[in-house]
Amino acid sequence: MTLFSKGAERTVDTFPAPRGDGETATEQAAALIQLRGVNKHFGPLHVLKDIDLDVAEGEVVVVIGPSGSGKSTLCRAINRLETVDSGTIELGGVPLAVEGKSLASHRADVGMVFQSFNLFAHMTVLENVTLGPIRVRKVPPAKARAQAMELLERVGVGQQAPKLPAQLSGGQQQRVAIARSLAMQPRVLLFDEPTSALDPEMVNEVLDVMTDLAQEGMTMVVVTHEMGFARKAADRVVFMADGAIVEQASPAEFFDNPRTSRAQDFLSKVLSH
Repeated sequence: MTLFSKGAERTVDTFPAPRGDGETATEQAAALIQLRGVNKHFGPLHVLKDIDLDVAEGEVVVVIGPSGSGKSTLCRAINRLETVDSGTIELGGVPLAVEGKSLASHRADVGMVFQSFNLFAHMTVLENVTLGPIRVRKVPPAKARAQAMELLERVGVGQQAPKLPAQLSGGQQQRVAIARSLAMQPRVLLFDEPTSALDPEMVNEVLDVMTDLAQEGMTMVVVTHEMGFARKAADRVVFMADGAIVEQASPAEFFDNPRTSRAQDFLSKVLSH
């Protein structure tokens, strides 16, 4: 089965090779996503403050920080679900479009997995996954269904294809949401707190799928409170507080030797539970 990406083809089973020891994704590839001087206000609240961030192709960047630090707004800005007041955001060297077909094309290349699943309740699981490829990518329906079934099997919910979302557990719905994003053959996947709405026993089944994607080389930006996932799957941890990027480092460096007092205080609280 083919997963399309802009200007190239990738197959489900042949993502870029996992990174070897001592070699980072940033060293392997130039920036796929680039943010420069990005600012965003909600009224008087300055939620993103002069954000500079590069994400290389094949890199997994996990964004962590206290509630209200701007993490989800950052994620939504990359997909232009939130507009920014100043600064630039580029995908593959191309600035984000403001509206129209170019914006639709950008969103097709940047998959988004939300905390609340956002599946269409009146459609079956299979219909949810095939809708985008058929309508946006213009994939023939039979081919879209075959590809969707492969993806649903891949994330462990193939048997749920004929069911409605309400008939699935939260963990199953989130795995369907991941398959739906993958069906668009995105260049990058964004995850905005993908496990926060799940019961504790369902969290690992979603994290396992995300870890597999990371190991296969999918470019990912993940906003999460799951510190174990950050340690295991991230190439780089970005710590945000009060709308700014306070520090960023490899997981081992960040968790074992945080440089800033703000990060030290955050870790002392979240790792003590």
